Amino acid sequence: MFGMIRGVWDYRGFILTSIKNEFIARFARSKLGGLWMIIHPLAQVAIYALILSNVLGARLPGIENKYAYALYLIAGILAWNLFAEIVGRCLTVFIEQGNLMKKMRFPRIALPVIVVGSCLLNNLLLFVAVLVIFAVLGHSPNVQMFWLIPLTLAVVSLAVGIGLVLGVLNVFLRDIGQVVPIILQVWFWFTPIVYSVNIVPDYLKDTLDVNPMFAIVSAYHNVLVYKVSPDLQQVGVTFIIAVGLMLLGLFLFRRASAEMVDSL
Repeated sequence: MFGMIRGVWDYRGFILTSIKNEFIARFARSKLGGLWMIIHPLAQVAIYALILSNVLGARLPGIENKYAYALYLIAGILAWNLFAEIVGRCLTVFIEQGNLMKKMRFPRIALPVIVVGSCLLNNLLLFVAVLVIFAVLGHSPNVQMFWLIPLTLAVVSLAVGIGLVLGVLNVFLRDIGQVVPIILQVWFWFTPIVYSVNIVPDYLKDTLDVNPMFAIVSAYHNVLVYKVSPDLQQVGVTFIIAVGLMLLGLFLFRRASAEMVDSL
């Protein structure tokens, strides 16, 4: 473990440069550049808000704002996008960077660290856009938003743990890469992001407790929409699960790193 941390620190220049180059290359030929990272999730919010709020008459209890449903959607998608992006990219990072792993000597753990750094940069830009939109919609920032720092750490820990486990397995069993996007789609709808937890039938509410993203998304809603502190007990349990999964992922990665290069 300490060897991985030291390797990341020794190659911090390589990691930071890779994040910068990836960001530049991603939008090098785009006129709007990094704005596309903001436009896509916000377009998704606009579509859901139009259909569910206006057409189906969805309402959000507990908040006096005619744009309450849009605020609720934005908060949930802010959390989910970070989680899904890290998992999705960790799933394929070792396969995509197989040639680099064979040709260049560097700590392999740097690859998921680069992924996390890039995803956090994307999420930060989206968060700035969210603050602007909230202000335009009459929903002012509040001191509870500082809870987003530990909540982001919980999201990253959970996503890295799951992403590393799946990423290592995907090297040896490529079917994993085909199944995971489907699972993420189901998981998204299993999490109260585009609907309020209040409309979930009582006999299904207990099943939400087995969803670790439920606690995190609910905490984002509490902090950003309702302006109250998150449920620390719920988030604490999720964070413990996230740390356990991350340790498992690092263990599998360390044991399989040499064999991964051969398989690639």
